[in-house]
Amino acid sequence: MGVEQFVEIVAAIFIPPVGVLIRYGCEEEFWICLLLTLLGYFPGIIYAVYVLVK
Repeated sequence: MGVEQFVEIVAAIFIPPVGVLIRYGCEEEFWICLLLTLLGYFPGIIYAVYVLVK
């Protein structure tokens, strides 16, 4: 795991959409993560970490 991926995962834990935004920009992964975070913080974290590790 490089420094860039580490920063993305740490950002995804504290503010999930930001971690996904760093890697994917404003693509559909970001919008799904934002929606899940608004509906519940933990689903947003789980989705963000899954997308970043995948």
